[in-house]
Amino acid sequence: MNETILIVEDEVEIANAIEIYLKNQGYQTYIAGDGKAALDILDQKEVHLAIVDIMMPIMDGITFTMKARERFDFPIIMLSAKSEDIDKITGLNIGADDYVTKPFTPMELLARVNAQLRRYKRFLSIAKQKEEMKDVCILGGIELHKDTKEVYVDGVLKQLTSIEFKILQLFMASPGRVYSSEEIYEKVWKEDAINTETVMVHIRNLREKIELDPKKPRYIKVVWGVGYKIEKQ
Repeated sequence: MNETILIVEDEVEIANAIEIYLKNQGYQTYIAGDGKAALDILDQKEVHLAIVDIMMPIMDGITFTMKARERFDFPIIMLSAKSEDIDKITGLNIGADDYVTKPFTPMELLARVNAQLRRYKRFLSIAKQKEEMKDVCILGGIELHKDTKEVYVDGVLKQLTSIEFKILQLFMASPGRVYSSEEIYEKVWKEDAINTETVMVHIRNLREKIELDPKKPRYIKVVWGVGYKIEKQ
């Protein structure tokens, strides 16, 4: 395991015991005796989960959790000798993911740690997929990758010129919208439209690359007397 766990506990014996249990399971650990020291560790180290006592000097667990949540989304498991429901509700409402009441068994705490880390890994995986998809435009069988400047049609990579890519990106950003040749020229070439015949040439070449039958295009259509558009799929 490569996960690192931050133990925030002012009782040295409890902190050391938790550290032993976690290291025996292959986790890496850091220990802080109060919330302020824990925040200092977060400034310097990567942490995947925190186990946080509520009652501590200098900065308690509630304050630490609120401050940590301003910057981090890793799971936080709160520890407390108190068992009243209001304490659990408070901890969960300010950003904790789980709550363990002292005294606890090592196996209970480890089970909570493992469960929270599994959820966190799924969360990170989904977040990564969403981030990657932000750079991808999909329309029918066309995939346009903004970051790599690649275009796939039905899974096949197409070799587009820089201008062809920009025209396709312009169309795919607003499916169904009609662009005049002048608009296309100004948005793609970034200058006033003087000779727009080149637009027609580039669109013809683009069709040859992305259309199954360029004479009966599925995607890029002419709107006679107005301009061009890409059809909604």
